[in-house]
Amino acid sequence: MKVAVLQMVSSPDVEDNLACAQQLIAQASAQGAELLVLPEYFCGMGLQDTDKLAWAEPLGKGPIQEAMARWAQAYGIWLVGGTVPVQSGAEGKVLNTSMLFNPQGQRVAHYDKIHLFRFATDTERYDEAAVIEPGVLPVVADMVDRSGQQWRLGLSVCYDLRFPELYRQHVAQGAHILLAPSAFTCTTGFAHWELLLRARAVENQCWMLAAAQGGQHDNGRQTWGHSMVVDPWGQIVAEQASAGAGISYAVLDAAFLQQVRQRLPALEHRCL
Repeated sequence: MKVAVLQMVSSPDVEDNLACAQQLIAQASAQGAELLVLPEYFCGMGLQDTDKLAWAEPLGKGPIQEAMARWAQAYGIWLVGGTVPVQSGAEGKVLNTSMLFNPQGQRVAHYDKIHLFRFATDTERYDEAAVIEPGVLPVVADMVDRSGQQWRLGLSVCYDLRFPELYRQHVAQGAHILLAPSAFTCTTGFAHWELLLRARAVENQCWMLAAAQGGQHDNGRQTWGHSMVVDPWGQIVAEQASAGAGISYAVLDAAFLQQVRQRLPALEHRCL
């Protein structure tokens, strides 16, 4: 199955971001990609964190979700909608929700980001919990590619990568592919992005698809980019090394995944 991870440099203009996302999706679809992953916050990186409140949609409604459904159906693809701000029950907060659409344009799964990023140095400060309500449930979803091969997808978002217990739950539920739409900062990305992606892929013997924000944003934030695909042996098989919008492609081989798990049955050797 050919897959594509889409890198963006999202702005505070939701309409422009949607236009950019559609352009990338059209290009990846024309190249034969069946499973496409957009980055976290693909629909908008605001000037302030509170901008998310104005963009928030009820689950199942709104122009952002309608656009993703329309793209999935029009291009006949499985689409992972990065993250979308979804209205929550908490005043002044939203859920940061990743969505999976099938080629019929139906939302077949959604995951609310569980772990919320907080980081501070002398020059930068982030606290997602100020405007985001955390999710509580891990999510694994099924898909079937055009050849009839069945895959199980473990959904996650960005900062979740630092919590391996989430991915253990995914693989315990049969996951073959781990999804990590992200918006890593340059500081944390330089230090840990590749390390975390390869570690999660190796320890769970899964394919890892990580679509990222990558570049200088209008709000002054600089994201690390380096969107990539990692195989179950921990090798990087696709990566976007440059900043800016772009696409990285890879072909996922189910037989290779099974070979890795058979030759080194680490998942069977778990004791805890």
